[in-house]
Amino acid sequence: MTSPVPTPLHAIHQALGASFTDFAGWSMPVRYGSETAEHNAVRTTAGLFDLSHMGEIEVTGPEAGRALDHALVGRPSAIGIGRARYSMICAEDGGIIDDLVVYRLEQERYLVVANASNVGVVAPALVERAEGYDAVVRDASAEWALIAVQGPASAAILAAVTDLDVSSLKYYAIDAGTVAGVEVLLARTGYTGEDGFEIYCAPSSAAAVWEALTEAGAPHGLQPAGLACRDTLRLEAGMPLYGHELNRETTPFEAGLGRVVSFDKPDGFVGDAALAVRRDEGPRSVLVGLLAAGRRSPRAGYAIVDPATGDEIGVVTSGSPSPTLGRPIAMAYVRPDRAAAGTKVHVDVRGSREDAEIVDLPFYSKK
Repeated sequence: MTSPVPTPLHAIHQALGASFTDFAGWSMPVRYGSETAEHNAVRTTAGLFDLSHMGEIEVTGPEAGRALDHALVGRPSAIGIGRARYSMICAEDGGIIDDLVVYRLEQERYLVVANASNVGVVAPALVERAEGYDAVVRDASAEWALIAVQGPASAAILAAVTDLDVSSLKYYAIDAGTVAGVEVLLARTGYTGEDGFEIYCAPSSAAAVWEALTEAGAPHGLQPAGLACRDTLRLEAGMPLYGHELNRETTPFEAGLGRVVSFDKPDGFVGDAALAVRRDEGPRSVLVGLLAAGRRSPRAGYAIVDPATGDEIGVVTSGSPSPTLGRPIAMAYVRPDRAAAGTKVHVDVRGSREDAEIVDLPFYSKK
């Protein structure tokens, strides 16, 4: 059995007393102490995350944009230099292979960021789909470490250690500069529902960047944050997670993300015929929020039941107590005719029928 791969910051996490888990083949910090305290730090001040397990795939060349237009559901060729878009790569049948963030770094250079568990599938798929285009696809994941600072104080913390004008960096934008004297790419995207930044740097420089951010963040109450609170933060923000809300059996239309699909592309794209059918016929199920009435949390895989008939009408994809709301929340897929906000349902929690209500997503939006 292969041991999980440590990130370039593993020794720092150990020194901070982190608990670790094997996540997509990486040894990742789950929490450093209290995951609720880490969650609340991101909501009120800032949290510092190691995301070096994510995959980075570079696509370059005169037809890099066209190749990506064909490979993905969106239109990367329309992204402005220094900007980013959320997108997906789908199979021929429309099932989601992965959800991605695509950055356009230069006229002929893109950076595609994939989930750690899917890099080994996404990179070869992009290579195959770029055949016939004047473009080169290269898995550059080993060349990048990734650190994120998220929360209301993140801009102020970064401003103390970078030569970039943080305040002028727009949401879903990226720029090259330095952090703590280290050359980086600085992006403003985030996966927590708060303002936040991602810092791409060489693995050998990751420790210096982390330590500089830790020092600059101390007056603001910055805390290191692990995977556990990242999950509760994204759940509150209604952001889907691959392997839960997104998978090969789901299309963007079930996930409520049909807006990221562009059908009017000259070369078409892989999966376009199947996705056009799903667009026209409507989704087979709808992603909704669930607010539990009691204290027991709905968990992934729990059945959702119609209280009137006892029929199973859906399934929970993610669930957890919400530190911000103070009660259990979940995301779930339900039948379209039972997806309206305010609909009362039961969740089968280990054989016990628990009351819950369908609500609109997200559960939380930053002020």
